[in-house]
Amino acid sequence: MGLFSFIKNAGAKVFGIGKTTEEEATDKANRLIDAVNALELSVADLAISVEDDKATVTGEAVDLATKEKVVLVVGNTEGIATVEDNMTVAEVEEIAEEEMAQFHTVVSGDTLGKIAKTFYGDAMKYPVIFEANTPMLKHPDKIYPGQVLRIPPLVD
Repeated sequence: MGLFSFIKNAGAKVFGIGKTTEEEATDKANRLIDAVNALELSVADLAISVEDDKATVTGEAVDLATKEKVVLVVGNTEGIATVEDNMTVAEVEEIAEEEMAQFHTVVSGDTLGKIAKTFYGDAMKYPVIFEANTPMLKHPDKIYPGQVLRIPPLVD
């Protein structure tokens, strides 16, 4: 669980332009659920609510990586500044802190290779970051400033 911050005006344009009524909030929540489901991320009883620029996500993810990906899909949506993660994980496993994924907010000039060099000391490890962010990323060159990426630990 936790509250994750994102850049409100960066990200996928999932929402149309409209009013900030309860009906619009419901429509935004439904669009976010559709975006998560379109990526075939396995979450039982997925529910998302939106209030202003904050989304709250509940449900049971199949594993920790899926849970993190759902938070990123929701948070990397234009108009969402924070995501309150109230999801649980079906496969609970003990994970040491050094085995947990980190998160990186893309800045202008970043590439997956540059990010891999920073985190792993080797730019050629960029496919690890790309794979950790699929199916959200469709191509390794298609990242943008403000986007938040999962950076998993290197597994030998």
